[in-house]
Amino acid sequence: MTNQTSPNLVVLGGGTGMPVLLEGLKQYPIGLSTIVTVADDGGSTGRIRAELEIPAPGDIRNVIATLAQVDPELKKLFQHRFSGTNDLSGHSLGNLVLAAMNSLTGDFHTAVKKVSALFRVEGNIYPIVNGSVILNAVLDDGTIVSGESNIPVKNKKIDRVFLTPEEMEPIPDVVQAIMDADVIVISPGSLYTSILANLIVSGVQQALQQTSAKVVFVCNIMTQEGETNHYSAIDHVQAIFRHIGDDIIDTIIVHNKPLPVDMIKRYKTEDSIPVLYERERLEEFGLEVIEADILDYSHPMVRHDTKVLSDILYNLALRHKEKG
Repeated sequence: MTNQTSPNLVVLGGGTGMPVLLEGLKQYPIGLSTIVTVADDGGSTGRIRAELEIPAPGDIRNVIATLAQVDPELKKLFQHRFSGTNDLSGHSLGNLVLAAMNSLTGDFHTAVKKVSALFRVEGNIYPIVNGSVILNAVLDDGTIVSGESNIPVKNKKIDRVFLTPEEMEPIPDVVQAIMDADVIVISPGSLYTSILANLIVSGVQQALQQTSAKVVFVCNIMTQEGETNHYSAIDHVQAIFRHIGDDIIDTIIVHNKPLPVDMIKRYKTEDSIPVLYERERLEEFGLEVIEADILDYSHPMVRHDTKVLSDILYNLALRHKEKG
């Protein structure tokens, strides 16, 4: 339950990192809004997007499932993925539900709101834009790669990413949520294909420059093959700065403990290593650096500890709201 004294948190992102963070934040007395990328073009969501010419529903589906206040069996049904050799094979039921609601309403944002209401979602879920977009990457050799799922498989250094159509504007609710926020969280996730896919939308960039909210970047714990090979924390930050300017991020949260050896070994085949940081270099860029043990040790793979992160973000939001 929230009231006028509760802080407003906005989370931007997509992929698997965003739901992990939301799992913790939904437990707190906050006004919670999520802004989700719709540039995914792989699997079920990509097929639906291509055939129906709608925004990619997959990341939205995962956020709805995370924030839904319904029976666990209904969540499981919503997330069910068909198998076999039929035409439904690979499709998630939730993606089909969103596509069907889009067909009924003629508007994807409205479809998301209606499906969210059906699943008793607490908080707001906004697709970053209300139309179909394609994410493109310019590699350091000048090659242009189109399609979110095609970018990492090239396994080359990425210079920058951009959307087509480039003139696509965010929905008005996205801008309003950013302006009304006390804290804006750039969630962990794929740097170029989840995080920057949101930030490079021109209206979002402008709103982030104008808002009085504290903007917090939760840095990834591991590098990602094909996107951030051998990146340090400062490399992540500089990639964001190259795209949206160096005056937007206020705070960075970094993991400050060694990873278990057996956990690191699991990532060797993926050419993935821990993201290192130098506090002094980050502070040279004007960033507040929060160092914490944010690894979930109960999970066999690297995952952020949703409770620890949520505590940090909630307290940041309370302090920022008190300052006015």
